[in-house]
Amino acid sequence: MSIQYRLNRLFNPATKRCFDVAVDHGIFGEQDFHLGIEDLPRAVKVLVEAAPDAIQLSPGMARLLQALPVRPKPALVMRTDPANCYGKRLPTRSFAFAVDEAVETALRLDAACVVVNLLSVPGADELTEQCIRSIAQLKPACERFGMPLMVEPLVFMPNEKAGGYMSDGDTGKILGLVRQAVELGADIIKADPTSNTADYHRVIETAAGIPVLVRGGGKVTDREILARTSALLAQGAAGIVYGRNVIQHPRPAAITRALMAVLHENSSAEAAFARFLA
Repeated sequence: MSIQYRLNRLFNPATKRCFDVAVDHGIFGEQDFHLGIEDLPRAVKVLVEAAPDAIQLSPGMARLLQALPVRPKPALVMRTDPANCYGKRLPTRSFAFAVDEAVETALRLDAACVVVNLLSVPGADELTEQCIRSIAQLKPACERFGMPLMVEPLVFMPNEKAGGYMSDGDTGKILGLVRQAVELGADIIKADPTSNTADYHRVIETAAGIPVLVRGGGKVTDREILARTSALLAQGAAGIVYGRNVIQHPRPAAITRALMAVLHENSSAEAAFARFLA
């Protein structure tokens, strides 16, 4: 079965771009990550009305999207791997692993894609090994059932420097992990922005034809996230996966529509801001 059938549900047929809103934060066990999605059923309904291309949810919460009797509806991207390395301090024993029968669960939930981490965390090398094992476990099942595999190469900064879960925008580190994700069989890459946005074409080149969606990272101003999105698209990104910059926004539907205008209407950042957020 071709993965293209499900990729067609993720990517806009005209622009070949995708906006996936991530609301799977609860699976990581950090109370601070619930900000903006304390009432997850309501948050999902608001997002569905704003109509992004996809919404990213955990297996236990995917029903909040799929049970809604609306059409058209954002595609489901299903998170496969709980992890405990996102707090302000690394735990005494870190873990990140794909749940059993993740792809079969995704099929039952009518998901269009599954997502798994590929983590590089200073002081927790075992996490990278666990992630590689998860990818190796998921890939054959994804091939068998025609399920696209999104791999999230994520380079952390040292906890003593960043004070918790913060990404390292070092281009060289990102390129190494992105290349590993491609080598392991990713169908879609979800990668952090580089510290210098002008370097991002190197991430696209390293992905070797695999579409790259840019991860949103920490909360920034509306103008900044719109301008950054526009710049990254100009570098060749195929879309975005944003969480906190949407779900913690005072007007999540408005910022979603503004970002969709940048992605799918080639709107400038300023025009999108003026149209939806001013």
